[in-house]
This record gives sequence, structure tokens and C-alpha cells, in this order.
Amino acid sequence: MHVGHWFGNVLNMVRLQDEHEAFYFIADWHMLTTHYDRTAELPGFVRELVLDLLAAGIDPNRATLYRQSDVPEVAELTLLLGMITPLGWLERVPTYKERLRDLSERESASYGLLGYPLLQTVDIVIVKGELVPVGEDQVPHLELAREIVRRFNRLYGEVLVEPQALLSPSPLVPGSDGRKMSKSFDNAIWVRDDEEAIRARVRSFITDPKKIRRGDPGRPEICPIFALHRLFSEDILAWTEENCRSGALGCVECKGNLADRIVEYFRPFRERRAELEANPGIADEVLAAGRARVRPIVEDTMKAVRDAMRFA
Repeated sequence: MHVGHWFGNVLNMVRLQDEHEAFYFIADWHMLTTHYDRTAELPGFVRELVLDLLAAGIDPNRATLYRQSDVPEVAELTLLLGMITPLGWLERVPTYKERLRDLSERESASYGLLGYPLLQTVDIVIVKGELVPVGEDQVPHLELAREIVRRFNRLYGEVLVEPQALLSPSPLVPGSDGRKMSKSFDNAIWVRDDEEAIRARVRSFITDPKKIRRGDPGRPEICPIFALHRLFSEDILAWTEENCRSGALGCVECKGNLADRIVEYFRPFRERRAELEANPGIADEVLAAGRARVRPIVEDTMKAVRDAMRFA
């Protein structure tokens, strides 16, 4: 989990578990769309993410947390919905085109990557999801899900719930190279990192290319470091902007100020996570409870789908 996940998704997840019946899952099948050759890492990935979410404030007593691959019906429904989903619908998704540009090897553009939004659709409808928290950049994915549901319901009857967008504030968090923070770009600040790792990553960030040394006037509006100050440094934000523009604040000092605040912001998270690490079975326990809770809902959805398609 990196800082982009934290502000773009996790804080909303923590808030929404008190406002709705919430279903959250560990997307281990989604990982295969780009890391299909690294399945040995999956168990560790799942465990680490469960601990991250618990440390962030997800409460298994208030939200259902389960592993995607523990629900094999997800694969079945993906197959069935794939039969009615036109190829052009998937190819027009903006994030698919972006991923194609970013992939280093063309062969990585797999069927699974193209079908990623279809799998996302199933993740939503199989638990009868009514509201989906999304940022503006994710609206095309949800609109595709709605189109697929509408087509299924026209063909087979009103079976699937058409999800609605719950637009949530989701700031664009830049990574060290100025692009959107992403594991794929290796430009992220990881929230579980220790103090020195956080400071090292912050030092690696690009800044305004015209601000070469202290004294040069800066342009905070184009600087990834200042974008992160907006999230972490309310107490010195105005001072940082003023002194960056005047040249009185150098980039080294500015990065140091930011690193100090990131380290302190995530200190409670790291302490809570260390406590969870002391209980080696907690991730499996949480996922087992989530699987048991989600099963009746999934089975009810699939019975309705099979009946409607005459597979019963």
C-alpha cells in the first residue's frame, strides 16, 4: 500500500464501513494481469495487504474483507458476462490504452489485461453492489460495468443490480518521477516503510526543473513535492509556497520538511501494524470470516444468473 492508495482509496474505505454495508476484497486475481509470472509472491502479497488494511482502520466486524480467489464463482460469472460483452467496449476503456503505452513489452498486453474491467464488473455485481466509491478517473470503468449489467438484464431479465457511482474525493498523488504514484512505475512511497526508506524516496523526487539551487524562484504548482505538501503539511503550506516562489526555500530543505511530516503521519499506522505482525494467524482468520460472510450472497447471485440463463 502506497501513499496514492492511502489518499485515493483507503481513507474512503475506512469512512464508508460506518455508513454502508461494505464489502472489500484482496484482488489477487487482478495481480495476474501484469504479474502472471510472479505467483510465488501471491501469499505474501495477500497477507501484507490484509495487515495494511487492518492497520489503516478496516474493522472486520464492520466490513466484510475477503480474498477474490476464495470466491471461484467470480471466474464463472466473468466467463458468462464475457460472452455478451463486445470487444470494442473493453478496448475503449481509457486506462487500457494508457497501460498499453506504459508496458515495456508488448506481449504483456494479455487477454487478462484487456478483460480487467470485466473482472472488476463481476467483483461488484457478484455481491450485489449498489454503490461503488470511485474517483473521476474511474468513472469510465463503472460506466462499462453499468452497460454490461444493462445488456445482461435486457437479454435474461432483471437479475443483476446496476451499480451507481459514489463519487469520492480522490486526489491525484504524484510519484517520484512526476507521474501518478504507482507500483508499476516504481515511483511510490510505501506507507509501511521505515523512516529512512521514506526519507530516501522523498529525496529522489523530481522538482521544478527551473529551480536548480536555493535562490532560484520556484513554481510549486508544477512540483510533485508541493503536491504532497498539500496532503501532509497544512501547518506550513502557505509558508512553503511563499518561500518556494521567492527562492528563499531550497528543494533539499523543502523535501526534508515533507519527509518529516510523512514519517510522523504514518507513525501510528506503523505501530499498529507491528502489533498485528505479532499475531501470525490474524490475516487467515480475517479472510476466513470474510469468505464465510460473503458466500450466501455470492451463491444467491449465481443461482439467479444460472436460472436466468437456463444453466440451472
